[in-house]
Amino acid sequence: MVDGASNLGAEAVVNKISWQRAGSVTEPGRYMFTFGYLTVTESDLAIWKQFPQATFTLVELPADPASEAPSSEFHLGAFELPTGPSEI
Repeated sequence: MVDGASNLGAEAVVNKISWQRAGSVTEPGRYMFTFGYLTVTESDLAIWKQFPQATFTLVELPADPASEAPSSEFHLGAFELPTGPSEI
């Protein structure tokens, strides 16, 4: 069993982010958003440049065990390409 899998249940929410929502960033780095800090890598940008409509899953990094506050650090996980007819 994956750690934390039993805690997900029906209320689990998968947050996704588009390149547009990320401000169409053009450089890898750590960016501040309303939900916390997002680290974008060169590989993430390469996908967005090739597929501008792709959305990435936001992955929350583990919080500091000494802190009771939730983590506010995120990176991009799996991406999803839009479905439907493509424009040529």
